[in-house]
Amino acid sequence: MFTLDQVVPWGRSFDEYRRMFALTNHDLCLRIIGCGDGPASFNAEATRLGFRVISCDPIYRWDAVHIEDRIAATYNEVLEQVRKNVDEFVWASIRSVEELGLVRMAAMKEFLSDYPVGKNEGRYIDAALPILPFPSESFDLALSSHLLFLYTTQLGEDFHRAAVREMCRVANEVRIFPLLALGGRRSAFVERIADECGNSAFEVSIDNVPYEFQRGGNQMMRIRRI
Repeated sequence: MFTLDQVVPWGRSFDEYRRMFALTNHDLCLRIIGCGDGPASFNAEATRLGFRVISCDPIYRWDAVHIEDRIAATYNEVLEQVRKNVDEFVWASIRSVEELGLVRMAAMKEFLSDYPVGKNEGRYIDAALPILPFPSESFDLALSSHLLFLYTTQLGEDFHRAAVREMCRVANEVRIFPLLALGGRRSAFVERIADECGNSAFEVSIDNVPYEFQRGGNQMMRIRRI
């Protein structure tokens, strides 16, 4: 079973974000915050296309050299875990472990090339869930990619509840992908979080999306302010 002891820097691309979160052209024109984006290239590519994205992650307290060193320190570990658990993944758009490494490293290099400028422009903010330094409803859409639910064991239920409440505070809509924990099983927190949000001033749905790399990981949670 694929497992990691802690959250690691591992970046996805703009195209992957579009598919993971079923982002429409209209969605991309909204005020977007990415929570726990790490070394994803979503912000860099979205900015180049004229969209507005703020990314938050505690890794942004470091400079580009330090982040690159962190990536290098975990890169082989992640790929080795994938090699040992190849059946947990769908090898369609990405056809091999070697290609996965190339795709992920390309996204992370795109991030690293943009990071110094983006940090100066205020697009990369050193901040971590469950406390974000923004007024309520500062954003239209908050995204969480491969953090909440994925690290179910490592982060725990109290963190998940507080993190989702905080995302709902700063944005009118929240989308979380995937709903699987490491190892490929649906997180035990999905239904509990959905019930908690559904009992407050939010509408919750589980939506299929046009993306699947973790086998069975083709759904996101969508939480909308009523």
